[in-house]
Amino acid sequence: MDAPSHAEATSGRGIGRLIRRPGSIAGLLAGVAGAAVALAFGEFIDGLVDSIPSLVVAVGEALVDYSPDWAVKLSIELFGEKDKAVLAIGIVGVSLIIGGLLGACAMAPRRRWVPFAGFAAFGVIGGWTAARNPMSPFVGSWVVALAAAALGYLTLRLLLRIAPARSAQAAEAPAIPEPGVAATPETAPDAGRRAFLLGIGGAGVAAVGLVALGRGVRGPSAAETARAGIDLGAARPPSTTAAAGTAAAEPTATTAAGPSVATQVAALDTLDEVVGISSYVTPNNEFYRIDTALTVPQVDPANWKLSFTGMVDNPYELTFDEILAMDLQEHVVTLSCVSNRVGGNLVGNAVWTGVPLVDLLERAGVQQGADQVVGRSVDDWTAGFPTPLLYDGRNALLAVGMNGEPLPTRHGFPARLIVAGLYGYVSAVKWIEEINLTTWDAFDGYWVPRGWSKRGPMKTQSRIDVPASGDRPVAGTETAIAGIAWAPTRGISAVEVRIDDGPWQQCDLGEALGDESWVQWYLPWTPTSGTHSLQVRAIDGTGMTQPEGPKDVRPDGAEGWHRVAVRVDAA
Repeated sequence: MDAPSHAEATSGRGIGRLIRRPGSIAGLLAGVAGAAVALAFGEFIDGLVDSIPSLVVAVGEALVDYSPDWAVKLSIELFGEKDKAVLAIGIVGVSLIIGGLLGACAMAPRRRWVPFAGFAAFGVIGGWTAARNPMSPFVGSWVVALAAAALGYLTLRLLLRIAPARSAQAAEAPAIPEPGVAATPETAPDAGRRAFLLGIGGAGVAAVGLVALGRGVRGPSAAETARAGIDLGAARPPSTTAAAGTAAAEPTATTAAGPSVATQVAALDTLDEVVGISSYVTPNNEFYRIDTALTVPQVDPANWKLSFTGMVDNPYELTFDEILAMDLQEHVVTLSCVSNRVGGNLVGNAVWTGVPLVDLLERAGVQQGADQVVGRSVDDWTAGFPTPLLYDGRNALLAVGMNGEPLPTRHGFPARLIVAGLYGYVSAVKWIEEINLTTWDAFDGYWVPRGWSKRGPMKTQSRIDVPASGDRPVAGTETAIAGIAWAPTRGISAVEVRIDDGPWQQCDLGEALGDESWVQWYLPWTPTSGTHSLQVRAIDGTGMTQPEGPKDVRPDGAEGWHRVAVRVDAA
């Protein structure tokens, strides 16, 4: 049978004909096995060498950087924090499919060059995407990617050597033994199939073994080891623990005998006892994570420095130990992602420990006209915000701690920026390595050219946590309507709930430590049976009511009153 034409090969019909060739199923399996071995080798090296990312991670990070904004927005809306895992699974799946098609091409007489070209392309794409990572060695990234591609191609060729390419024809005609040779229970085609299947199984075992070995040899990174040895309590002088939510420029630090922020938070009259409500302080392992890093950068603080550059009189660098030796402050600040939809969970409240950014910039000497502060992470992600915001009384920190412990690696260890009242996409640079002073027109952060607003003030929002959609309260039984509301740096003065088309009812508010923190709210409700609609809105500290909306998250954050439909069972 002749090879399909080019037009057929690039169409669904051509692919179908390709797969129906004698032996093409064997080629598909061999190609999938080759691709699996190549990907697994990359995972093994990733476990062996911290600085070289796996092929899946390298390609995924490139896709994130070059994907259109609508695709990134859609992935966050659909999958939230799981978007990176979904992307990785998709990359593996597509790679295996392409590997299978390359293997099928190897069974076509005029297409046997295609697998070599395909795996070579895999190597080039993997090498380029890995080498573009600022934390990866250029030569090492290329060597690993090309070696993985070569290993995948060799696996394919070895399997094809034992593949029963003519199994279809052989099955149609009975085997005729040669004169003088006794027939055996197992025919040659059967033996070939068995050898091939054993080869496929062996390749699968090798792929799984490489991944497992990579996981096994991957001990704690230098970042995790260093983080485990840091005691923020010892590093933070008690005389510099500031009351959260107070103006950074005012001398509001507590005395050595005064309570720490953790003590102040513990003394608050919060609504944590309401079942289902978000806790006042979000635990580190529950705090949302949205960023462009497919895997968490592992930054060894021993080799890390923070540079202050650009329009400053005294450019300088700070080591991690020098930061820990400074007067550290603590503040409770709510962070939210601009992609957080109405009622979404991409928001969290934490106690952040760090150095006021204005103190660090004062040492650098900000020049006149430098009206934008740009942070840059170790993986070259950038965000910028207006310099004057640092002097309007809000808290802005170079943070090294979160909820009483060193920053988790997934949240920016060794250091990150926290700027109250701004969405994370314009301010919250994790794994930061440079703070650059420039003009507003001279630079756009990562998300601005992708269609998002250059200014990202956080909007007033509120959310119903309980009852949630799907809950089934019982009629006549008192039920809590409760949730959270936030408007850093304006604070929340009131929260109102409306049941069906009834009047707005004012809710009880839990205590909060400053206007930069979210507040919990609560309204008792004795429902009647049937389906009810609950709505919530907040009034900020300036007296402004949260906009009714609806407004999409793009380009500067969602607006709208969160609504929940609740089915109440009869008593």
